[in-house]
Amino acid sequence: MSPLKILIADDEAPARHRLKSLLAEIPNCIVVGEAANGRDVLSMAAAVQPDVLLLDIRMPVMDGIEAAKHAQKLSCPPAIIFTTAYDAHAMQAFELHAVDYLLKPIRLDRLRMALARAHALRPAQMAAVHALSPQRTHFSIHERGRVLLVPVDDVLYLRAEMKYLTVRTAAREYLLEDSLTQIEQEFPHRFLRIHRNCLVNRDAVQGFERRREESGETHWVVLLKGLQEALPVSRRQQHLVRELGR
Repeated sequence: MSPLKILIADDEAPARHRLKSLLAEIPNCIVVGEAANGRDVLSMAAAVQPDVLLLDIRMPVMDGIEAAKHAQKLSCPPAIIFTTAYDAHAMQAFELHAVDYLLKPIRLDRLRMALARAHALRPAQMAAVHALSPQRTHFSIHERGRVLLVPVDDVLYLRAEMKYLTVRTAAREYLLEDSLTQIEQEFPHRFLRIHRNCLVNRDAVQGFERRREESGETHWVVLLKGLQEALPVSRRQQHLVRELGR
């Protein structure tokens, strides 16, 4: 049987060293990488395709809970085992939904048990993880076998097209499999609905402009900073022109 490939993520070097020492005592395990934050562990995971992620919950840049969400979009999603020194409520939720966790300081027998029954997170379990971390800092884009992380702050607008969302930044467009309504509910103070199929970043709104079509009818469009494209405002949402100022 091939060794179980394990990737460790913890922002504290002593904690990573302890996990490596414990794993050295468990047969048929191999550490394929270490990371100090969730963003780095995702980059490594895409390259080495680990079987298991040992994820600290509290890390800078991106925490373990958000990293777990993005990891499920990898071509070969790894099993997730969370590690934590506190967060009793989070641990209860993980236990209820069979998402394993290790309480620091981690014991060898507990780590061995967790690895023995580690499984990739099922959809119902991922729902529990989403509830624990209701607002993302990045959107995960699956593109050509890779997972690209796009900062939410960089997104100018999201537009629903067929079963995908077009995610537009100043640099380029991405395709995201997500729900426009879910994003609107997750980021109520960041994104503004200007049309039934479009959300715009409030901070990117430069102004509104009334335009006349060839038919003679006029309609409002929203102008976004750093973007030449103007987006139409639906009749239902034209109150935004008055509320945000012309």
